[in-house]
Amino acid sequence: MPEGRLLIGTRRYSSWSLRGWLPVRLAGLDVEEVVIPIEGTGATPAIRAATPAGLVPALEHRDALVWESIAIAEYCAGFAPALWPDDRVARAQARSIAAEMHAGFRDLRQAMPMNLFRAGGEGTGRTPGALADIARIDAIWQAALAESGGPFLFGAGFGNADAMYAPVVCRFLSYRPDLSAAARAYCDAVRAHPLVGEWYDLAAQEPPGWRLAKYEAPA
Repeated sequence: MPEGRLLIGTRRYSSWSLRGWLPVRLAGLDVEEVVIPIEGTGATPAIRAATPAGLVPALEHRDALVWESIAIAEYCAGFAPALWPDDRVARAQARSIAAEMHAGFRDLRQAMPMNLFRAGGEGTGRTPGALADIARIDAIWQAALAESGGPFLFGAGFGNADAMYAPVVCRFLSYRPDLSAAARAYCDAVRAHPLVGEWYDLAAQEPPGWRLAKYEAPA
């Protein structure tokens, strides 16, 4: 019997759900996954009624109730410490860039909303603010990869920092902005990770009725 449940939104669109789902799976938590389809503009009554902040993801595990993706990532690291680097300096860097992702890059999110299978996304959404965000993310990735040697931000293992940036990779694969060679290689490595592949596969199986015109129409 599962030890709890993880509430997530439509996999096709919900970048924050992916950020919470990846650490839960990486840590091997035994939870039931409950998908609540996103409605309208995203303010979904069923989600507001089911989660503490009215947002997804939300994790119920044993006696803990955890919401916000970054808090879920930290909670999961209590079960799988390797989700953060062991080295003190690298761990501080990983937490810093994860927090920057959690709190920032609003222009990118608005200009390039996540749709794993978006048609006509290439070349769209390139607002000045989004391009500035992309340049900063590219610089973050290049610096981390140069220090760690890759293929993931802090070495051979996919960790919490990678989980926080995985939806950005999904956006970049859909919208194809100009990136450095290092950033493109990182996107390829993240997309090839088995859990990211599983997320895409599960998203492809979602009912067509869950799709929202707002996120499907070419910009």
